[in-house]
Amino acid sequence: MMVLPAPAKLNLFLSITGRRDDGYHSLQTLFQFVDYGDSLSFAPAADGELLLTPALAGVPCEQNLIIKAARLLQSKTGSNQGAHIHLTKRLPMGGGLGGGSSDAATTLVALNRLWKLGLSTDQLAELGIALGADVPVFVRGQAAFAEGVGDIFTPASPAEPWYLVLCPALEVATAAIFNDPDLPRNSKTLSLQQWLNTPWHNDCEALVKKRYPEVAKLLGWLLEYAPSRMTGTGACIFASFNSREAAEKVLAKAPQGVLGFVAKGCNQSPLFSALAQLDTIDSSSNTAI
Repeated sequence: MMVLPAPAKLNLFLSITGRRDDGYHSLQTLFQFVDYGDSLSFAPAADGELLLTPALAGVPCEQNLIIKAARLLQSKTGSNQGAHIHLTKRLPMGGGLGGGSSDAATTLVALNRLWKLGLSTDQLAELGIALGADVPVFVRGQAAFAEGVGDIFTPASPAEPWYLVLCPALEVATAAIFNDPDLPRNSKTLSLQQWLNTPWHNDCEALVKKRYPEVAKLLGWLLEYAPSRMTGTGACIFASFNSREAAEKVLAKAPQGVLGFVAKGCNQSPLFSALAQLDTIDSSSNTAI
């Protein structure tokens, strides 16, 4: 059995620079991973069988991105191999942390290895686009400045602080936010270097705060302790700290009923750190034999 992480991501900033004729939005954002997220285990199965446990409430199995990723890999490679997949779900749905996309990316990477398909990272990332705009950045596993519709990546190396992430008990519908006429769509296009010397913001934040007062209230609370903002289209918010202890002290004061976690920023995805450990173990086993 292969056990691999599906880490969360943060949008350190999110700027909407326009809307294209096809309805998609042009944007600029900086993705960074954190060392916290879901976990998936994979075991081979015969005759192309795909089994996912446990089922997620409100999500039919065949609509889960994990199964969609596995089916896509079977279809594109002609593989008749299967897998039993177990998901340990920690990331909230509709929180802006990329949980579903990360699950899908880990599934592509893991099954490519388990089934010995030999697809390159570029090939897996290309498959990932069909599953969701954020999937390729998880497949590539490198912090990145993203442009276009989120599909043009430049590797980046922002600071790796400790983050406190707070998760209101609600889901934000990304499509509804991007289709709202009040969403700002005219932010100035900047280079990555300009962004690194500019105060960061999230163009979706004001609209989400208006639609979801709980987000506005929680963000106002966290701002008392550190500069804070929303990730993606929300609902999760975050702030950075110089140490785990400082972040955990604020988490301990969080309003009653608010869930959250403290995690380290990572410019290399924890998924790829885990894969490197597996390679080391495999190499040691072969040497011993």
